[in-house]
Amino acid sequence: MEVETPLLAPTVSTDPQLDFFAVPDAGRPRYLQTSPELLMKRLLAAGTGPIYQICKAFRRGEAGRWHNPEFTLLEWYRPGFELTDLMDEVADLLRTLLPALQDSCRLSYTEVFERWVGVSWQAPLPELAECARRLGLPEAAALCGEDRSLWLDLLFSHRVQPNLPRRRPVFVCDYPAPLAALARLNEDGRTARRFEVFCDGVELGNGYDELTDPEEQRRRLEADRNARRWQGLPVPPEDEAFVAALRAGLPRCSGVAVGLDRLLMLQLQRSDIDTVVSFSWQRLH
Repeated sequence: MEVETPLLAPTVSTDPQLDFFAVPDAGRPRYLQTSPELLMKRLLAAGTGPIYQICKAFRRGEAGRWHNPEFTLLEWYRPGFELTDLMDEVADLLRTLLPALQDSCRLSYTEVFERWVGVSWQAPLPELAECARRLGLPEAAALCGEDRSLWLDLLFSHRVQPNLPRRRPVFVCDYPAPLAALARLNEDGRTARRFEVFCDGVELGNGYDELTDPEEQRRRLEADRNARRWQGLPVPPEDEAFVAALRAGLPRCSGVAVGLDRLLMLQLQRSDIDTVVSFSWQRLH
């Protein structure tokens, strides 16, 4: 079923990797949504069954060849779906829209990190810092501090992502627990049931076997808020309605968000998002 959720809401994602636009409203801010995820999960908890939407999302400070602060997402959720089934569905979508690509492949985060960074993602932070220094990133220590998730994202984006196989969708699976975000953990407790899909080094989508435990979710949201405080980022209010929806019963489900602007860039073989968005950030200034 197609759904539509608000673009402007009283809460927003706490993800420390994302900045958001706050809109003043009679003394209390509202927020342009960085993703419809939390609102769609409230619908799932209300019993909608499988849902999808194509909508705008907004992320402050993201402007460049592959980023526009306002962009288009395709996001969908399937109750009862295993994550492997969802990856198959995403692969089918990409095969349909990008028929020139080779068949997709699946690699574990642990495998690709060790192959191209040269150490385990579980290595002590000084070892990760040394890897960053060798990559010519002397400012990394000030940016990442003691936050393993920041070190992993930095090294993955600079070393792993550019080296992933080309001309085919690559699903990187079983992300480290510090990068679980809103995904449930695997039984080992060290990795999460999360994947990202890349093509030619570009991230196209991000999928989870969705976390349904409300107390674990609350702990993660608070950890995100603390991480934002440490980084000097604005901290959004607690999303009590989202946690209440999980308490009411979010069904076991898998979900994914796919960036349609980037998908169109690959389909048309364009190298700048400005060429596929009529009113990009560049054109508006």
